[in-house]
Amino acid sequence: MRRHRTGLVLTLFIILAALTTGIPATAAPTPTTVVSALDRAARPLRTVEPGGDSRDLRALDRMIGPARVVGLGEATHGSHDFFALKDRVFRHLVREKGFRTFALESPWSTGLRLNDYVLYGKGDPRRIMREEFQRDYLWWNNTDYLRLVEWMRAYNVRHPHDPVRFIGDDIAWTGPELYDAVEDWAARTHPELGARLGELYRGLRPTVQTGEYIERYLNLPYAERKDRADRTGQALRLLERQRPGADRAAYDRAVQHARVIDRTARQYAFDLTDPAGIAAAMRYRDGAMAANVVWWQQHTGTKVLLSAHNNHVGYVPEEPEENPKVQGAFLRESLGAGYVSVGLTFGHGSFNATGQDDDVIRRWTLGPAGPGSNERTLDRVRYRDYLLDLRSVGAPARDWLRQARPTRGIGTAYPDGPHDIALARSHDVLIHLHRVEAARLRDR
Repeated sequence: MRRHRTGLVLTLFIILAALTTGIPATAAPTPTTVVSALDRAARPLRTVEPGGDSRDLRALDRMIGPARVVGLGEATHGSHDFFALKDRVFRHLVREKGFRTFALESPWSTGLRLNDYVLYGKGDPRRIMREEFQRDYLWWNNTDYLRLVEWMRAYNVRHPHDPVRFIGDDIAWTGPELYDAVEDWAARTHPELGARLGELYRGLRPTVQTGEYIERYLNLPYAERKDRADRTGQALRLLERQRPGADRAAYDRAVQHARVIDRTARQYAFDLTDPAGIAAAMRYRDGAMAANVVWWQQHTGTKVLLSAHNNHVGYVPEEPEENPKVQGAFLRESLGAGYVSVGLTFGHGSFNATGQDDDVIRRWTLGPAGPGSNERTLDRVRYRDYLLDLRSVGAPARDWLRQARPTRGIGTAYPDGPHDIALARSHDVLIHLHRVEAARLRDR
C-alpha cells in the first residue's frame, strides 16, 4: 500500500480506494461572470524559473504582507514547475522581503546537514541529498532543489554576516547527528547525565541510512514502538529539568533536538491497525511539523518560506477522516496573521509518482481538468500563469472560491484524487500554472 504524501510514512497504513482520474462530466458549467471576476483579480506571473526580473512577484509581496512564515504548496510531489517556482520565490523574498530560511517537508536532521553546507560549505550536497532523500523523501532528490541549495551556499559566501538557512520540519526519520548533539551537550554541561541518556537511547541511534531505518522501524512490534517512545519521552523530560547554564541558546538547541527524537519515536507509537489511531498519528505529525517551524522562526528570528504539499500548507485537510488537522491550521493557531498559505494548482501536464501498489516511478501525464473542477475554471483566466489573492476577489467569484469542488492533489503514488477543495477556505493566496512537466530526479 502506497502513501499519498511525502514524509507521511504513517500513511503507508491507510487503505485508500483508487480514485478515478476524471471529473464528472455532469457538473454544471461555471458562469462566465466568475471568470470575469477572476480576470480582474489575477496578477500575471512571468515565469517559474529563477533568475532575471522578479518585478511580477511584487504582487505576491503585497499579498503576504508582514507574514513571518509563508507556506508555499504544490499540487504534485513530482513536477519541475512547482520546485522551480519555489526557488524563484525564495530568492525574491530574500532580496525584497528579508526572508532568510527555506523550510522543506523533510526530516529535521536532514535539514541540519544541508544547513551545515549552506552556512559553512560542509559536505557535498549531492551526497547529502542522495543519503537523506530516500524512500518517502526521494522526490526531493531532484535537480531543482540541488540548484536552490547551491544558490543558498553562493549567497552566503557573498553575505556571510546575513546568511540564509535551510531546515527540515518533518519527523519520520532522525539521524545520528541529533543523538550526538544531545549527548555532547550533556557531556559538556551535566556529565552525570551521559549514562542515563545512553541507556534511554539504547538501540535508537540509526546505524543504517534513512530508507532502511524507516523500513525496520515500521516492522517493529507495536509494544516495542511504544517502549521506544516512552524512553525518548523520559530523555526529553530529563533534559528539560536541567539548568540551562551560561549558554541558553545551546541548551535550547539540545532540548529541541531531544524533542525531535521523541517526536519521531512517538509518531510510530500509534496503533496503526486502527483507523482512529491512523488519524491521530496523521494529526500528530502535522502538529509536530508546525511546532518545528514555529520553534525555528522564534529562536532564529528569521522569516521562513515553508515548502510542502498543498494539503499541509493549507487550512482544511483534503480527507478529514484520514488527516483531521493539517500543518497550516496549526501554524495559523500559533502565528495568527503571521502565517500565510499559498496554494498551487495546474491546468495540465506531467509529474513523477509510483503506482498505488508498487515502487516503480513513472512519468504520468494529465490532460485538461474536467467540467466542474476548480482547475477547469481557473484555466479560463486570461493569463497563462498568475497569482490570485483569494481574500480580496470580487463577487461572484468570492462565493465560487468558497465552495468545495474537485481539485487535483497528487502525492507520491497515483491515482490520487481529485479531492473536494474550497480554495478560499484552504489558502489565502493561489498561484495557478497552465502547464507543468515532470521534475528530473537525480541518481539515487
